[in-house]
Amino acid sequence: MSKLLLFHTAHCSPKIHPRIVTSIFSKPLSIASFSKCYSPVALSPSISFPTLQPRLQRQSFSFSYSFSTRAFDDSSSSTETQEEKEEKVGSQSGEKPETEECPSGEVEFEKISGWKSFVVKFKMLIAFPWERVRKGSVLTMKLRGQISDQLKSRFSSGLSLPQICENFVKAAYDPRISGVYLHIEPLNCGWGKVEEIQRHILNFKKSGKFIIAYIPACGEKEFYLACACEETYAPPSAYFSLYGLTVQASFLGGVFEKIGIEPQVQRIGKYKSAGDQLTRKTMSEENCEMLTSLLDNIYGNWLDVVSSSKGKKREDVENFINEGVYKVEKLKEEGFITNIHYDDEVISMLKERLGIQKDKNLHMVDYKKYSKVRKWTLGLAGGKDQIAVIRASGSISRVRSPLSTPSSGIIAEQIIEKIRSVRESKRYKAAIIRIDSPGGDALASDLMWREIRLLAASKPVIASMSDVAASGGYYMAMAAQTIVAENLTLTGSIGVVTGKFNLGQLYEKIGFNKEVISRGRYAELFAAEQRPLR
Repeated sequence: MSKLLLFHTAHCSPKIHPRIVTSIFSKPLSIASFSKCYSPVALSPSISFPTLQPRLQRQSFSFSYSFSTRAFDDSSSSTETQEEKEEKVGSQSGEKPETEECPSGEVEFEKISGWKSFVVKFKMLIAFPWERVRKGSVLTMKLRGQISDQLKSRFSSGLSLPQICENFVKAAYDPRISGVYLHIEPLNCGWGKVEEIQRHILNFKKSGKFIIAYIPACGEKEFYLACACEETYAPPSAYFSLYGLTVQASFLGGVFEKIGIEPQVQRIGKYKSAGDQLTRKTMSEENCEMLTSLLDNIYGNWLDVVSSSKGKKREDVENFINEGVYKVEKLKEEGFITNIHYDDEVISMLKERLGIQKDKNLHMVDYKKYSKVRKWTLGLAGGKDQIAVIRASGSISRVRSPLSTPSSGIIAEQIIEKIRSVRESKRYKAAIIRIDSPGGDALASDLMWREIRLLAASKPVIASMSDVAASGGYYMAMAAQTIVAENLTLTGSIGVVTGKFNLGQLYEKIGFNKEVISRGRYAELFAAEQRPLR
């Protein structure tokens, strides 16, 4: 007997404030990042057209340095606020609430000067040995493969989105860093993370320091990031695969039919396609409509960003892609890359730009070493009061299974413990719930929703969405007072699905028999897998 269960609709949404409502669904997330979703395609099924109503804002905004943040990683009845009371009074008196601009994530760079500059220099002198960086150094980061939404320890391998973004912020203010040299190779993450990195690149450029991209192997995501940099270089033998975007869906209905297995799926919501892979032979009209809309929005966003950054018309970029991009020379001729150079030639060019002799080495500091530099050393640390950041990534489970690893998704009992510690602590003045999840266990999501709701009753809580916050991930966010997301975040909840396999025909074909003795009218609902649900 096999059982499929994926549930979520938020039964209690946060109050909608007209002055901050924006739709983020116009540019949803790419298909490449949902390997854990319960869906026949690489896209999450838990996306909603009609339910994207609660307070969604574009990600993200900068916090005042009077607060410091502390992150809690998980690899795994509300009271009325004063603001709501004021709005109710205003609505009763006929006054309209003032409209405020939503945070865009852009920052204004303010150069450190005067007394603060002297303090920063003194902190650098007394910094730990592993925080020492030579003046005039270039920060190098290799962006490739999987990018985690969790913080990484100094002994962990792989890339961490929070540390990548923090390195850009530190490098912008660090007087020892002259610029950034990015190696961008094939990425295995969603469009939400790609967009967040791109925004930090654009913010870094406001410091006046150079940022150069080197792309030996490049697809749409990698080129999306490279377009944010001042200059882009590629070797003569670079692999470019700018062919466009696709969505694929596979179906097992015909296979099960041949072997005598009948998947029985019950769902609420016509767009809930989680069971289609098991029951159907072709794509449903609703699923096709949803995926087509997603694909059009992602591709349209990509064309807009590339055309804007390269100073070209959208139609020209689209025609260029449709002609087939295979040769690096063609990209240079059309102005999509700056020049064709090997890595050593780019380094020689940087040495010349920084006035370093050819026989001298270029001082470079890599991602892992620079991640050890504290914000305190650069005068970017906050004050005594803290904002807690609780990170929740992966599929949702209620308890940890015996075979699960420390990085195996969201474990509700652990998240709940962290939420309670933040609620009870006087150090934390606010909390951010960082969500990167396609959903999962219904009960676990509801229990976390309740704890977040209780936290929001006593402290400001913001839900921050990464690549995906769908189904159970979306449900969790509903308990927060405010929700922020990327333009390319995939979010929403589109229904409920459950079901089981009826193996009666298979048992008959292979000569297998199973007898069940039961008490109770519904005792055999899931126990007798050789019988249908009805």
